[in-house]
Amino acid sequence: MLEILKKELNTFFSSLTAYIVIGVFLVVMGLFMWVFPDYSILEYCYATLEQLFSMAPWIFVFLIPAITMRSLAEEKQTGTIEFLITKPIQLFKIILGKYFASVLLITFALLPTILYYYTIYDLGSPRGNLDSGAVWGSYLGLFLLGAAYASIGLFASSLTNNQIIAFMLAAFLCFFCHWAFFYLSKLPMFLGSSDDFIQMLGIDYHYNSISRGVIDSRDIIYFLSFIGLFLGLTFISLEKRD
Repeated sequence: MLEILKKELNTFFSSLTAYIVIGVFLVVMGLFMWVFPDYSILEYCYATLEQLFSMAPWIFVFLIPAITMRSLAEEKQTGTIEFLITKPIQLFKIILGKYFASVLLITFALLPTILYYYTIYDLGSPRGNLDSGAVWGSYLGLFLLGAAYASIGLFASSLTNNQIIAFMLAAFLCFFCHWAFFYLSKLPMFLGSSDDFIQMLGIDYHYNSISRGVIDSRDIIYFLSFIGLFLGLTFISLEKRD
């Protein structure tokens, strides 16, 4: 697994992929945080990182599929997937190696944004007038969100040998799993006792819950189960090919 992880990271950083992903994420988030009038903290005049945690899921919907689209689709296109599968390494270790490489790249993209926290911490009046608990809870939620999206992206990449199709399918599934259940719960047929249950099936409900700064084991279990589900589906997809 470690060999696969190292190979994936070397592939990311030996090309422009990693630098473009991290650069685009930081530039777009920087514009929303400090430049665009409707979102800028300087215009908002309130010490908060809400802009980061509300906009990042939308950016992740496109950014993470761009990271994962080549993971297995490229292997299938070039025919190297058969070589990997026939090597003396278990299939689930191949999947985990590629998955953790994507998660590490997402983590590298998130780390520089911690500077936003310290900047806003200093800008607060009085200094430190910031809900640090909610901020770190939101960072945990954002990390788990990125990990969940990565599992979706890997699954989408296992279904096709076309990277563009893998990207589009992953972006759709990320959007659907995050927001669709919230909107479904508002339909007349689901109003009432089933309203909350439908919302709890979606990522948005649990992401918002963690972002309030209260770490609930049910939210953690949801994300871990969600990740396990899509990694399992990836395993089934590749095993059938085998």
